[in-house]
Amino acid sequence: MNIEKNINGSVMTVKVIGRLDTLTAPDLEKELSDIGGATELVFDFADLDYISSAGLRVLLAANKKLGNGGKVTVSNVIPEVREIFEITGFDSILTIE
Repeated sequence: MNIEKNINGSVMTVKVIGRLDTLTAPDLEKELSDIGGATELVFDFADLDYISSAGLRVLLAANKKLGNGGKVTVSNVIPEVREIFEITGFDSILTIE
């Protein structure tokens, strides 16, 4: 898995490439440990092939970290990953574009 971060004002964009699973989720968690003054996180999953429950947990923790004043958006989701969001109910917790 590769992670590319970009901060533009209060928006942090995180592009995740590859698989987000038990082995790689700690890497994303580490990258998100310091979000600075960001109030919005945008995850670009155009090149994400798979997400496991460990990856979902990292997204949930990021959403919780931002609190009620923040926003987490997941964009460019491939159909296989979108199905996982729908089955788990994450599509009602996060904004999926």
